[in-house]
Amino acid sequence: MPMLFSTIDYASPEYDECLALRYRVLRAPLGLDYTEAQIAEEWEHHHFAAFLESGELAAYLMLEMLPQRVAKMRQVAVKPELQSMGIGSGLVRFSEEWSQQQGVLSIVMHARKEAVPFYERLGYHVRGKEFLEVGIPHFKMEKTLNQ
Repeated sequence: MPMLFSTIDYASPEYDECLALRYRVLRAPLGLDYTEAQIAEEWEHHHFAAFLESGELAAYLMLEMLPQRVAKMRQVAVKPELQSMGIGSGLVRFSEEWSQQQGVLSIVMHARKEAVPFYERLGYHVRGKEFLEVGIPHFKMEKTLNQ
């Protein structure tokens, strides 16, 4: 399936569409919402999206830059009807290539327990024990990028 992977600007129409997707996939099922403060903090992060040829949004992820050339992957969401089609994998790989170009050495994340096998297939490794975040089980995961 032909896809366009790109960075998007904070507070752009594409970002707003991504925010709605994130809410639908990640927050609504848990009965959670975003606060204005949480959204305002995202202006300094890097935003990535996958679009179908038609221009329809398919997936989103965000990278937060941490010290020591580490990026934290957050808010990964793929439209439910488009999951298991390689879109999420493609977007993760696109963000990794972008990260390497920026000099990032590794990517870390807090992955939901059910997403761990997906990230393991992409070369991420569990670091530490299961913990609760937003009321559900997560694992810290990490991948060292080839420089």
